[in-house]
Amino acid sequence: MRINPETFDFLKNLEENNNREWFQSHKGEHDKARENVIEFTAELLKQLHKVDPLVNAEADPKKCVMRIYRDIRFRKDKTPYKNNFGVSLPTMSSKPGGVEYYFHIQPGNAMIAGGYWMPEGDLLKKIRQEIDYNAADLKKIIDDPEFRKMFGNFRDQEQLKTAPQGYAADNENIDLLRLKSFIVMHSVTDKFLMRDDAPERLADIGAKIYPLNVFLRNALA
Repeated sequence: MRINPETFDFLKNLEENNNREWFQSHKGEHDKARENVIEFTAELLKQLHKVDPLVNAEADPKKCVMRIYRDIRFRKDKTPYKNNFGVSLPTMSSKPGGVEYYFHIQPGNAMIAGGYWMPEGDLLKKIRQEIDYNAADLKKIIDDPEFRKMFGNFRDQEQLKTAPQGYAADNENIDLLRLKSFIVMHSVTDKFLMRDDAPERLADIGAKIYPLNVFLRNALA
């Protein structure tokens, strides 16, 4: 199973013709590309389940693939369509947008990611508490040389400018406690996704993300 070249062609053409008239006249191409992504997602779910048992291998892949229509109500950019297919792969202990894996298909800018993006209020407090209590466990994951080589420096994400409430500025783990998000991502090429073993290879990357997701899930348990 792979992402077909025609799917990338559609997204490239859409980026150059991001208007309703063009989209309506090429709706069949969109539907075919979306079906390719759905079928790919079904296989990716099965492969990720092998590395993370809380990924539901029987989940409906259609519900994982995000709509291509943009919400432009409060945006300056009024282009009506995304130039990518986004795929949310939540684990069974979290809702979409929680602790999850994420797959992004965009010509020249595809990637797989995982973790928790911008947790709200009480959930953020729970994660920070877990970091405060068990920072050594998190640092063992994110400071592993292989992890850093694949995902970069985990600390290089958006942070509070000051210490969060309840924590001292000189806390030895303040760089982690100030984080607003807890995600990692790894870029892949179009050629990578057009290989027949792409789902298995993405799952191999997911296996590197898995320990981080376990840490975050434990924090929210």
